[in-house]
Amino acid sequence: MKIGVLAIQGDFAEHINLLRRMGVECCEVRLPAQLAEIDGLIIPGGESTTIGKLAVDFELLEPLREFGKHKPIWGTCAGAIFLSKDARRAQPLLGLMDITVERNAYGRQVDSFEVDLDIAALAELDADNPPYHAIFIRAPLIESVENGTRILGQLEDGRIVAAQQGHLLVTAFHPELTADNRFHRYFVKLVESYDS
Repeated sequence: MKIGVLAIQGDFAEHINLLRRMGVECCEVRLPAQLAEIDGLIIPGGESTTIGKLAVDFELLEPLREFGKHKPIWGTCAGAIFLSKDARRAQPLLGLMDITVERNAYGRQVDSFEVDLDIAALAELDADNPPYHAIFIRAPLIESVENGTRILGQLEDGRIVAAQQGHLLVTAFHPELTADNRFHRYFVKLVESYDS
């Protein structure tokens, strides 16, 4: 099993470093041909408009869409926007996941925050399942989910911050910036169990 991390913009290096510390074979993905070498893909945080434009420039948009129809993808922060069907503005999107997102929903960089979340799905990895410490940086809001998309995490006021639709996973926060690798383990398990 090999996990790719889209490495055209954003904090891809942090995901690669975390996966390597976990002993997971991984690689940076910049070209369409590299998608054939991997079993799952992480789209990191960064700037979703830039990621979309670069995906178009690198002729990655359609190959990424095809990949996501058959293999697991996890989008974190900007990656969640890029995976969505609706970002409430005109920008290149993969349109794979039945979610609507609002960019920068919590404000500017200075409005970034951290919060502990109860994520029941992570109990599969840790029976004790302590709260997950999530870091939000210019984070998107997952406004709505449709067509059987499962809500994995919410803030106390009910705002959705993590969701899964089959083999597609999104988090509005940055799991690669914490010492807690449970979300990465959750995705690795998803990739291992997924039969395209």
